[in-house]
Amino acid sequence: MTPESDEFAAMEAALRGGHEPGVGGEAYITMDLALRVGELMLAGGETAESVDLAMSRITRSYGLPHCEGDVTLAAVGLSYLPRGGRPPVTAERRVRRRLPNYARLIAVEDLVRAATAKRLSLQQAKFALSDIIGRPPPYPHWLTVIALSSLAAAGAVLVGGGPLAAVAAFVATLVGDRTGAWLGGRGIAEFFQVAVAAGIGSLVMVLLAWSDVPVAAGPVIVGVVIALIPGRALVVSMQDGIAGDLVTGTTRLVEVLFMIAAILAGIGAVTYLAARLGVPVPLENLPQAPSSFGLAQWSGAAAIAVAFAVFHLVPRAYLLPAALGGVLSWGTLVEMRHLDLPAAPATAIAATVVGALGTAFARHRDVPALVCVTPCIAPLMPGTLMYRGMLELTGGHTGQGALILVEALATALAIGAGVYIGGELLRVVRPARRVLRPARRIRT
Repeated sequence: MTPESDEFAAMEAALRGGHEPGVGGEAYITMDLALRVGELMLAGGETAESVDLAMSRITRSYGLPHCEGDVTLAAVGLSYLPRGGRPPVTAERRVRRRLPNYARLIAVEDLVRAATAKRLSLQQAKFALSDIIGRPPPYPHWLTVIALSSLAAAGAVLVGGGPLAAVAAFVATLVGDRTGAWLGGRGIAEFFQVAVAAGIGSLVMVLLAWSDVPVAAGPVIVGVVIALIPGRALVVSMQDGIAGDLVTGTTRLVEVLFMIAAILAGIGAVTYLAARLGVPVPLENLPQAPSSFGLAQWSGAAAIAVAFAVFHLVPRAYLLPAALGGVLSWGTLVEMRHLDLPAAPATAIAATVVGALGTAFARHRDVPALVCVTPCIAPLMPGTLMYRGMLELTGGHTGQGALILVEALATALAIGAGVYIGGELLRVVRPARRVLRPARRIRT
């Protein structure tokens, strides 16, 4: 037999799943484990850099040191090139549902840490991952629905609304969210779900402005907008882009911009129709950042952060730190505005402070930084600017409205950039460890 035929026979055996070193059954199990870990992390909202690093640690820990990862917003892929001239192996998993579950994200990182520390065999890691996937979420579904509506109510209080405004924002968000879920169950795109939810919030605001009910209409829609802005995706998109994962970061950012456009479309359509029907919403007395940091703002900022955390299934142990972080972010923003800083740089500074302290706390607790940082930046969402910009546009002040919307967009991007800068500043002072600490016990 010629050398060429020997090589061809070896390739044929490898493709049939032979048991040669590096291309046997364990190699496929390892790649499948790494891909499933990457899929769960990406679906949970982790950055592309963190997903790629976790998959690399899994493959190296179980004997595949030459794997190359490929992480995009919609898929994770692995390519393994074994030694000895054997053919490469490539596999990919699609991420079809990206639902926030920070409790699962923490459990997956624990699994990666245990695998890296050689505390789990390959089969034990496989069973542990199956157990993580099968665990029930830390909160029932009805509580996450209530959390989103409570976020809107707290947002209304944060910008100066009273108890009636908070109730109106709660009801508007609840009806909008359930309507969006109903539309989603019938295959309607998420863009239209968000637009309808924002339109329902605007409708409640218009009805309050039209009636004689003594309720400030502005805080209602601002609370709804704060609840609808995709803060998690906004932060991760900026982190991916600044870290150099341009494809994933750009895709995430475009997704965020589409969701913001959907919010603006819903608000604009309803307010325009209201104006045409003779129910204009006045531009006077719109909600503003308060000049003082009173008890209502303390409570509102803390409640927003906690509600955001519950909606993203953050474990109960991190709810109190989230509340403190929400108060810190809002307080920093108010102090920066007292120094006459514009909205975008003031927000960036507040996000940087939260990013640095939240990342430090996350390192101390050995959890992903998103768990401790993302809920805390929820009070910074530019709901008032978006609302004011759309009112200016529908009122015929196109130039002024466009400028305000640009400022709102710059403020939103400043949140994500500030969070990342805060984490990088911490890395300058205290570099992140490349060797993971001993793992917590993984239930197998």
